[in-house]
Parts: sequence; C-alpha cells; structure tokens
Amino acid sequence: MKILITGGGTGGHLAIARALKEAALKAGHTCFYVGSRSGQDRDWFAKDDGFAERYFLSTTGVVNKHGLGKIKALWQVFKALFHVLKIMRHEKIDAAISVGGFSAAPASFAAKLANIPFYIHEQNAVEGRLNRLLKPYAKAFFSSYNENSPVKDYPVAERFFHNAHLRTQIKNVIFLGGSQGAKFINNLALELSPVLISKGIKVIHQCGEADLQRVQKVYYDQGIEVELYGFTQNIASLLERSDLAVARAGASTLWELCATGLPAFFVPYPYAAGDHQYYNAEFLRKKDLAWCERQSITMSRSIITLLHESLEAKSRGIQELIAPDGAKKIIKYIEEQKC
Repeated sequence: MKILITGGGTGGHLAIARALKEAALKAGHTCFYVGSRSGQDRDWFAKDDGFAERYFLSTTGVVNKHGLGKIKALWQVFKALFHVLKIMRHEKIDAAISVGGFSAAPASFAAKLANIPFYIHEQNAVEGRLNRLLKPYAKAFFSSYNENSPVKDYPVAERFFHNAHLRTQIKNVIFLGGSQGAKFINNLALELSPVLISKGIKVIHQCGEADLQRVQKVYYDQGIEVELYGFTQNIASLLERSDLAVARAGASTLWELCATGLPAFFVPYPYAAGDHQYYNAEFLRKKDLAWCERQSITMSRSIITLLHESLEAKSRGIQELIAPDGAKKIIKYIEEQKC
C-alpha cells in the first residue's frame, strides 16, 4: 500500500507520525508525509528518507487566529488542499492517516474529497478540534482513552517496554522538565531535592537545555548532588532506574511511563489546548493509577506525603493499560480494511 501520513506542529503529533511510518515500512508499505513549513515538521522529517516523499506546505494554525489572520490561515489551507489532491492522484495514495495538529488539515480534507480511506490517531484524552471535526468521516478513530477504539495501545518505542518492572517503594525520584524545560517542575525539584536526599532518596532531574545553567547553579549553591541532565536521548534508561516520576502529562510522556511501569505525580501544563494534559492525567487518576494536581505553591507537601506509600498496585495497573506494538496494530488494522 501507499500510505500518506499527515499532521504535526508539535513533537507529540510527530512522534506518532514517525512510529506509524516505521511500522508501515516494516510491513512493506510505502509512506509519504504531508506537513507544514511552520511548527516542527521540517525539523523532524526534512531529512527522513524513510518517507518516499515529504511535502511541507505553507499553512499555519487557524483556531488561534482572529479577524484577517483567520481568513488568511483558512485561505492557505484551501490552497494547500488542492495541492495535496494533486499529490494524492500522482502518487496513487491508498490510505491516509492523520495524527492531528494544524498540519493535518489540507491532507485530511483532501482525502475525504478524493474518497481515499482516512484514519485518525488522537493522542490526548481531549480530542483536538480538527480531529473532532473530521471524526465522523474517518474509517477508524484510534485513541488510547476511548473504549470503542479498534486499537487502544499507544504507539510507544519498544525500549520502554523492555525496561518495565514492578515498583514497590520509592528509592529514586525523577523530575521531567521536558526538552524545552518546565520551569515550575524544575523549581519543584529544586525545592524538594534537599528533603528527598535527607531521606535517602536519590534524585534524577531532566530540566531542559534552556534552564540547565540556572538549575545547575542553584544545586551548586545548595551543595546538593543530583543526577542532572539538560536533555538526553537515553530517557528510557533513566525511567528504568526511577520509582516515581514528577512530570507534565503530555500523551507521549504519560504512555511511556505506563509502558515502563513507572508511577507518576502529574503536574499538567495549565495552558495546554483544551486543558488536555489535565484530562490525560485524570484518565489514570480516576482509575487510582496516578496522582494529579494543578500547579500550586503547596504542591511539594503533596509529594512528600506519598513518599512512604506502596507503589505496587499503581505500577502493575498502568502496565496493564498498554501493550507493545501499538503502531504495528494500527497498520495491521488498516491493511485488513483494504482486504
């Protein structure tokens, strides 16, 4: 099959696009990518030869625009739509998969107009506006939060499953500030580390390159020794050595933690679109499989109170929510629809 994958803008969407591409290639299919010149799309895929062709179009987000800006953004999508229709006809595309984000709009609408089987993967518990609009027209809507999804396993790299094990007590805490750095979580780590270390608990802190110098200096001034990283590609091994994570609740992070069996205290990013990080974390909290609180100046107390809690039930429960090969299962499902 010739499969067109579209969507992006942010790393969460693009990580799914890459996982689906890799699974499709392993199954012997040919992949094409349609994204935007805005956002992170070109950074991720401009040199990715796994795609037979990569197309980056002049589009931007629509929902965050007003007045003439919104009209201009809609016009760009409209022009790009006809460009994608030509691409689909020329490449003889058999199926299209949207991973969401503003980058997905032209190819998603084009697939519908060209009567090409169209599929959606939604990363978050709150459906994106474009995904919500197009959901009635999709042959399948994949979501790890939806009981009716034909595939519920989130596409997570195999290495996270290889590192999975059951946690019972807290000996190591990891603070995840993300690649760009989450200042609130970094400050939380700086506040809590002296307390944790005094209790014999080791601290791993991934603070983001942008905040590395500041965080490094504060630890130095405090005379505190932690395992500190700005950014690392070896995050799976850090999670393997940890017993509790303090993190944002982006979909990829949340499901990577589940895959490795690492319980988490989630601090949702308060400005995420549709407050989706909060609802991602609530999906686990309502099952009593995670802790979740809004940002507050008293949050450190909440974390300290759970240090002596047993982690076994949460660690076992989150591992049961996800199985390996989520991307492979999605591609297999699409193959079966073509039979």
